[in-house]
Amino acid sequence: MASLRALECLVAVADSGSITQAARLLHSSQPAVSHQLATLERETGTTLLRREPRGVRLTPAGRAALADARRAIAAAASAVRSARAAGEATGGSLRLACAQSLVSVLAPVIREWHRRHPEVAITLRESTSPDELHGFIDSDEADLALMPAPVPGRFTTTAVAEEEIVLTAPTGHPLAARPAVPLEDLEGAPLVHFAPENGLSAWLDRSFARAGVRPEPVMRTAVTTAAPQLAAAGLGIAVCPVSAVSDGFPGAVRSFSPRWVRQLVAVTSAEPDPLAARFIRNLRKHGVHVPRGVRTQLAADNSTSAKT
Repeated sequence: MASLRALECLVAVADSGSITQAARLLHSSQPAVSHQLATLERETGTTLLRREPRGVRLTPAGRAALADARRAIAAAASAVRSARAAGEATGGSLRLACAQSLVSVLAPVIREWHRRHPEVAITLRESTSPDELHGFIDSDEADLALMPAPVPGRFTTTAVAEEEIVLTAPTGHPLAARPAVPLEDLEGAPLVHFAPENGLSAWLDRSFARAGVRPEPVMRTAVTTAAPQLAAAGLGIAVCPVSAVSDGFPGAVRSFSPRWVRQLVAVTSAEPDPLAARFIRNLRKHGVHVPRGVRTQLAADNSTSAKT
């Protein structure tokens, strides 16, 4: 296949009308340019240049190749610019994945990048399955995944933030009357739980088992953000990440005692490239956004607990 240098020689000769001038344009020697052109003619199996007393002229075959040669040179230059921009974290593409409830954590950072770095194309995939998120990284379908720790040791992880696990309940529920709820008080409580395909289901079951607590599931949902809404509607209580509780939540939100948190990490297949590393720094700066109404409830709980 023709080298890029040979195509550059063809274009330079066409533009200058002379091999000598083409060599000057390319900061090369005349024999080197002639060698590249001869190699290109051997590869195409036809004559591309006609030598005349006052220079050289492209043959019909040379003219036919010229437009594609210019496009190939432009494409190569564009590829270099794109790679350089990605390396300098000023351009390229960033493929993100996250646990379903963590879209609200990514959203403000993505919004900021759309405003400040419009040349970076960002895509997002969500999942409720940790294994599926791991698969996105393994199969190179995502550059970075935001999810709770722990993750398998084959990945590189960067701590991003701590996220609180909270109790949600209907307003007026007996557990909501307390400033903070001991986990053991969930014994026998009607629980809006998560469906097996949601990774929170098994994770909460293990957490309850370690605490020796057995709530009573009354229904299950695969959608993380649906559980607190169903709890607020009076079906029971829900235990969920605070990121799953939306602004204007109509029920009660309470912390656990002691406070229950999980670590959120950015997962990559190896050390993050400059673009991913910059995004991770922005994630750490923003942390977990908690809606004002939810934050007010939790702050009141913590204040009451401190006084107690």
